[in-house]
Amino acid sequence: MRNKTIKIFLKYFFGPLLFVGLSFSIFQQIRHQPHLAQSWEQIKASFASVKIVYLFLACSLIFVNWGLESWKWKLLVSTVRPIGFWPAYKAVLSGVSFSVSLPNRVGEYIGRMMYQPEGGRLKTISLAIVGSVAQLLVTLFCGLISLVVLKKELLQLYPEAVIGYQFLVYGLLGATGLLAFAYFNVSAVVAFFSRWLSLHHLLYLVESLQKFNASFLARILLISSLRYVVFLLQYLAMFSLFGVAIAPGIAVSVMSVVFLALAVIPSIALVEVGLRGEVSLRLLGIFSANSLGIGLTSVTIWFINLIVPALLGTLFLLNVKLLSKNEETS
Repeated sequence: MRNKTIKIFLKYFFGPLLFVGLSFSIFQQIRHQPHLAQSWEQIKASFASVKIVYLFLACSLIFVNWGLESWKWKLLVSTVRPIGFWPAYKAVLSGVSFSVSLPNRVGEYIGRMMYQPEGGRLKTISLAIVGSVAQLLVTLFCGLISLVVLKKELLQLYPEAVIGYQFLVYGLLGATGLLAFAYFNVSAVVAFFSRWLSLHHLLYLVESLQKFNASFLARILLISSLRYVVFLLQYLAMFSLFGVAIAPGIAVSVMSVVFLALAVIPSIALVEVGLRGEVSLRLLGIFSANSLGIGLTSVTIWFINLIVPALLGTLFLLNVKLLSKNEETS
């Protein structure tokens, strides 16, 4: 009962309150932007120019993004039972629908499980975790590299954080190394805990992971890396549309740190848009005074990457049913 009360408080009170606070902070930073009216006029002009192609590019990459995730999910689930790309795609988007209202995208597991037959749904949780760990590894590695690249700028902005910066970098290095070791040795990890899991009758939940070898896991990691590149391309496209003049290399480094922050800070979808905007403004603000363009980029990316797929996933959920034998292999 106590845990339920805490969850209700976090979801319906603290979450919205934090969202309001972050939104107000973003509003204040945009309101005090130099030449705000000029920036707004430039953005409106972009929508009436050939730059509008950047918006179409970012939107088209939605399908590439979730297509890669569906491909990854298909490969993972196929180690347990055959599944076609289209059922995998529907399962992934349905998971996005659930993740909108649950912390740190945990709803994705629920949505994906609904497309599995009874008796095999729980087995897919461990598969989803492996896929999430692969994406997290890419995010940690790229974020770590970017923190090193941006060291000078970050410490100029926060000179009092020199010691904290060292702890952060070395801590991330250690965490990334340990996670990578566990990821590429997942079968050994399962074997190590197999006796304990057997005693609790839970071994069947992870037994499929014992089949994973380094080649298969590297393939999953490659797909996760491609998704990461898609995210970056979307941001670069939106920066071009909204007139955020930052060198591509710097933009990639800054956004990698933003992705890192979003990966390690617990949040729900409503708070994430404010958190994404706040962190982006703090970091990108070092290199660009166009707070309006940065804020609009954050909101646009959040909307097209999360809300649009969630709406599509909701349509799939209206007709969700257990996959027939024909659907599974289509």
